Amino acid sequence: MPYRFFSADGAAQYLHLSRADLDRLVKDREVPFETRGARTVFRKHDLDGWASRRLLDAGSGRQAGDWQRTCALVSGEPLLPDLIRPEQIDPAMRAKTKASVLRDLVAVAEATGWVCDPAELIASLEAREALCSTAVPGGVAFLHPRTQQADRFTTSFLVLGRTVQPIHYGAPDGQPTDLFFLLGCQEDRLHLHTLARLCLMAQKTDLLTQLRGASDSTAMCAALLADEQAVVGRGDRAGVSIR
Repeated sequence: MPYRFFSADGAAQYLHLSRADLDRLVKDREVPFETRGARTVFRKHDLDGWASRRLLDAGSGRQAGDWQRTCALVSGEPLLPDLIRPEQIDPAMRAKTKASVLRDLVAVAEATGWVCDPAELIASLEAREALCSTAVPGGVAFLHPRTQQADRFTTSFLVLGRTVQPIHYGAPDGQPTDLFFLLGCQEDRLHLHTLARLCLMAQKTDLLTQLRGASDSTAMCAALLADEQAVVGRGDRAGVSIR
């Protein structure tokens, strides 16, 4: 339901924020909200976009990083074993442009049989990238549709591509990107939790180095699952200091 509205309490619960933190964000106008009479309400569609952008930018501030960790570890259980298999990983993508990265990743996703409309998926990914790049420092990008729709996929999944040649994809550090995740989630909460966990793994483990050094898709998948287990297993430690 892309136009569902939350109350302040509902928005705080949805985002895994304290009510005090949400009120501060509203006061500073750092989170999208609307005023209806004496009520402050939050459009779910707007919150999803805000949350995705904030998760990708969590490395730039301690508070955002703490929130990313909370979202990443809220389930306390591994997420990736249900989302990715070796056949959903392309270890040698030939893409050399943004457009060809999208096409190649969607082709891998389409091969799973879980994508209902590949052309619509590409259009939604393009719309999301038009807002701001999903590439982050470290040479990795986390592509996802602008909105999450239950009828876009028949099940939730994750796709990963490693390009033969790094390409400039708009990362804030100006460096090229060679690792591209595509998140295909039917449900918004799963999307946020998965995005947060992947970002945390990229920052707090040696995952990116392992993915670049892996010999094939099977080794890349094994690295993903092992590093997620390490993050989940140490999630109760301050800072999740694995590196």
